[in-house]
Amino acid sequence: MGTQAPQGLLLLFLLPLLPPGGASAGSLHSPGLSECFQVNGADYRGHQNRTGPRGAGRPCLYWDQTQQHSYSSASDPQGRWGLGAHNFCRNPDGDVQPWCYVAETEEGIYWRYCDIPTCHMPGYLGCFMDSGAPPALSGPSGTSTKLTVQVCLRFCRMKGYKLAGVEAGYACFCGSESDLARGRPAPATDCDQICFGHPGQLCGGDGRLGIYEVSVGSCQGNWTAPQGVVYSPDFPDEYGPDRNCSWALGPPGAALELTFRLFELADPRDRLELRDAASGNLLRAFDGARPPPPGPLRLRAAALLLTFRSDARGHAQGFALTYRGEARPVPPRPTPPPTCLTPLSAGLQDAADDPAPPKGSAQTPAVPLEANVSCSPRPRAPEAAMGAWVFSSVTAVSVLLLLLLWLLRLLRGRTCLLAPGKEPPALGPSRGPARSWAVWYRRPQGVALPSPPGDPQVESLTASYRPLSASSQSSLRSLISAL
Repeated sequence: MGTQAPQGLLLLFLLPLLPPGGASAGSLHSPGLSECFQVNGADYRGHQNRTGPRGAGRPCLYWDQTQQHSYSSASDPQGRWGLGAHNFCRNPDGDVQPWCYVAETEEGIYWRYCDIPTCHMPGYLGCFMDSGAPPALSGPSGTSTKLTVQVCLRFCRMKGYKLAGVEAGYACFCGSESDLARGRPAPATDCDQICFGHPGQLCGGDGRLGIYEVSVGSCQGNWTAPQGVVYSPDFPDEYGPDRNCSWALGPPGAALELTFRLFELADPRDRLELRDAASGNLLRAFDGARPPPPGPLRLRAAALLLTFRSDARGHAQGFALTYRGEARPVPPRPTPPPTCLTPLSAGLQDAADDPAPPKGSAQTPAVPLEANVSCSPRPRAPEAAMGAWVFSSVTAVSVLLLLLLWLLRLLRGRTCLLAPGKEPPALGPSRGPARSWAVWYRRPQGVALPSPPGDPQVESLTASYRPLSASSQSSLRSLISAL
């Protein structure tokens, strides 16, 4: 089995990137998506289930079938180590990297390491060959029996170099980006030597350099890349007492999104503050008793000032957070309502435009509509509505007047005067002895009046009239019967 880690195993926040040549790397200023965030992959929850370089080795055994060994799903009922009814690589014992049980070989080997390129921290640039002639990193170098990753980073930072490399567990080399450009990448599993100064960290290998950016764990910095990672001072080592550090974040964009991947402060007197760099206003504050909420934290500030202070007794793992700038979302343009043309309005368009719809057709939208958009006429302006009302009213009144005049003309041409009689109605001059209807017709008027027999006045009046036609007599007889 792998080396048993002490209780105070250090954590690392890991977000890797794969550079050309196949070396595992994670630039501090371009963190990619990662499957684990600790230096030894103790929080790995990915799905790799084979050992060896890039899973090209032997298949892993299922954790619920390894009861004969020290670690199985039965030994992790709460799922703290990620064991279960699967055969994915895990690191339940705090070894230097994830591993799994395999079918026992003739040599008695029953477990192996898993090579997971995505388990390397941002700022770790990868594993590189070092033949010594010339050295992979051409700057100053040194050795220490208490070497840790941060010890080497601090040494090269003080020397003014941007890169630091650890080798064979105890050697430290400094260099520049030009050295990295001509470096020869090596498999990630070649850098598997435990640091002499800390059993939970890896410091390269035999003839292999693990190269880091010296900005990892620095106490101050000015970060302007679109995205990146900010570590607590001395990371991946624990921060010390009486630290007072600050970092300025000014990525492109109008807002910032922060995500805390690791947060472990000793007590409430160790405090991290987030302030608006422009106004100095305090936006958020976190300490050992008030950790940040899980998930992304979005702040409406174009630039931030991060300040960390620890008291005289404080020391703990610290924090690691990712950031990225966000452009302020542009509100969508309001979509104008669809313009609908009735046959009348379409007919008023210029002849050069689309032809008017045929008569009796439904209202035609002037622009294409979605399937669920109904077309209705646009509301008219008050002046247009008033004009239309006046026009309709005048038209209606004119039609009524024309009908009335036509009716009067008709009645004037065909008028009758009726007078009641006692006898059945007769058409023409009445010659009977009793009173009866006397109806005579003459254009433009007609007369109907009582005509006593031999009445000279009626005789003189009817002399100027002519009798009605047979059809008119029949119609008038029906009318008089109804009366």
